[in-house]
Amino acid sequence: MHRFNREEPRQSALAYMRGLIAPLERKNGWTLAEEAGHAGPDRIHRLLNRIEWDADEVLDDVRDYVVEHLGDPDAVLIVDDTGFLKKGVRSAGVQRQYSGTAGRTENSQIGVFLVYATSRGRTLIDRRLYLPTSWTDDRDRCRRAGIDDSVAFETKVAMAKTMVRRAITDKVPFRWVTADAAYGFSKGWRSELEQADVFHVMATTRHDTVVTRWSIDHPVHELFPGLPRQKWKRRSCGEGAHGRRVYDWACVEVRPWHREDRRRWVLARRSVSRPEEISYYIAYCPAGTTLDELIRIAGSRWAVEECFQTAKQECGLDDYQVRRYPGWHRHMTLAMAAHACLTVLRARQLDADKAETDPPSSSTTASPRSDA
Repeated sequence: MHRFNREEPRQSALAYMRGLIAPLERKNGWTLAEEAGHAGPDRIHRLLNRIEWDADEVLDDVRDYVVEHLGDPDAVLIVDDTGFLKKGVRSAGVQRQYSGTAGRTENSQIGVFLVYATSRGRTLIDRRLYLPTSWTDDRDRCRRAGIDDSVAFETKVAMAKTMVRRAITDKVPFRWVTADAAYGFSKGWRSELEQADVFHVMATTRHDTVVTRWSIDHPVHELFPGLPRQKWKRRSCGEGAHGRRVYDWACVEVRPWHREDRRRWVLARRSVSRPEEISYYIAYCPAGTTLDELIRIAGSRWAVEECFQTAKQECGLDDYQVRRYPGWHRHMTLAMAAHACLTVLRARQLDADKAETDPPSSSTTASPRSDA
C-alpha cells in the first residue's frame, strides 16, 4: 500500500479489498462501506473516482506479488476477454456488443485480461477496458467518462499484444502463450510471437491458412480428412465443469524447412461423440515437444474461465458502480489484488497439506563399524 501517500486512501483501499472477499451478496459502494464500518459510501467513491493514485503502479505490485509467490518458468500466459452487463450509455466503453458472459449481444462493457497460470495456481495479472469506435470517435463523450484524448481505438488483439509484450519486457517468467480463436486467428500476432521466440498454442478457425510443403496458403481444415486413423490420439486436456475433457487429437507439421530446433504444428481437436465437430490450433514450440504437452497447453486456456468465475463470485470483479474509465481500472486492479491474495493463500495451504501427507524423504545412514 506504499502507492498511497495518505492514510485515508490507504485504509480505504484495504477496506475495499477486505469487502471484496467478504461473504456479501452484492459488493457495491453501500455494502462495502457498511462492511468497513463507514457511515456511507463516500470514502469508497472517493477512492475509485477522485483521490489521486496510479492504478497501473498498483497493478505492477500485484503482478510482482504473483511472480514472487507463484512464479514458474513453465507458466502459461492466457489472454481472454469477459463482459460486464450494464444499463444506460454513460459507463465508459458500454454499447450493445457480443458478450461471451451472456452468450449474446447485450449492452455491456468488455474487459481484456491476462492470466498467469502455473501448477500451483492461476490469477489475473493485467487488464484493459475495450473502447469501441462509437466511443473513440466521440472525444467529448470520452472526456465526460474520464478517457484522455491520448487513448485511441485499439482492437482486443492489439491490447493482448501489449499485455504480453509488457510481461516479456518486465521479465515475468513463463514458457507458453495461449488464447482462443478470437486472438489466435491473428497471423500478425502469431508471427510477432514467433519472431520473439515465444512458444505458443493458439486456437484458430477452420478458415485459417498455413504454409505447407504443397502450398503457401493451405486451409487448416484440409490437413486432416485423409489422416490415418492411428494418427488420432484420444486424450484428456484437463478437468472441465463436467469432468475430464476428452477428445481425439491429431497434429500435422507445417513450415518444416525453418529452424531445426523449432517446430510448427497444426493441431485438430475432434469431439468423441460428434466427430464432425473439429477445432484447430496452431503451435510454435521446441523440436522435442510432445503431442501430450501441446494438448496440455491447449487445455490450459480454460484456466482463464475459472479465474473469471472465481474473481466474479469471490472478489466482486463484476460488482462495481463506476462509470468513468479510471474508476473501472481502479476497481479491476483492487479486485485482481484480492484474487491474487486468495490464490497465493490457497497455494500455501495446498503446499502445507502436501507436506503433511507426503512421506518424509528417506536417507541412508551408515551402519556403525564393528571392530570385533
